[in-house]
Amino acid sequence: MTGRVYGVGLGPGDPDLMSVRADRIVRSARHVAFFRKSGRKGHARRIVDGMLCPDVIEFAMEYPVTTEIPFSDPRYNEMLSGFYEDCVAYIKTLTEIGEDVAVLCEGDPFFYGSFMHLYMRLRDDTPVTVIPAITGMSGAWTATGEPITWGDDVMTVLMGTLPVATLTRAMSNADALVVMKIGRHLPKVRSALEAAGMADRAWLVQYAAMEAQTVAPLSEVSGDVTPYFSIIVVHGQGRRP
Repeated sequence: MTGRVYGVGLGPGDPDLMSVRADRIVRSARHVAFFRKSGRKGHARRIVDGMLCPDVIEFAMEYPVTTEIPFSDPRYNEMLSGFYEDCVAYIKTLTEIGEDVAVLCEGDPFFYGSFMHLYMRLRDDTPVTVIPAITGMSGAWTATGEPITWGDDVMTVLMGTLPVATLTRAMSNADALVVMKIGRHLPKVRSALEAAGMADRAWLVQYAAMEAQTVAPLSEVSGDVTPYFSIIVVHGQGRRP
């Protein structure tokens, strides 16, 4: 019998925000896999602290590269592609002997997550079940205490890694806005927000739905670098009854 792979969405960070199904799968899993940067515990693994079975077998998938070389460098995709192939090969050695594997995913597995790269390589010959979850951006706009969209507002999600011209153009056409993957790209994102006339409405949320959560208007945030788990939110101002 072939084992099954579960892509388990853990939500934005607070274990209380996991779905009942995700909680059940995590607590019963014999094999648990998760991504992490070399030398780190891994955020997904940290979320499930105290939840795993005593005899669980863990598989830490350590990225060979994160920000050490630019995305445009051909080596970046080559290294990551090989990395994902190796991860899939190991997971298949387990499913082929009938073992299930729970892959832990921050946020939702199908929303800018690394699990997608495993899923596309597994789905044709391995049973895969994806457990959806609350996204990190949902945690961020909820933390501001204001609705993100009203009426017919168009919400746009952007990556801070994009060129400033691309950011500015997309922001100018948006009613409500979420910007992810900010980190060292904060100055560029600020410039784009200012050019699009949205800077005065922007909020920066760091570590949404986690113990270290901070929420502040972007205008009050100093410095040029934010943590990886940072999201900028601009609320829509659309039609209201």
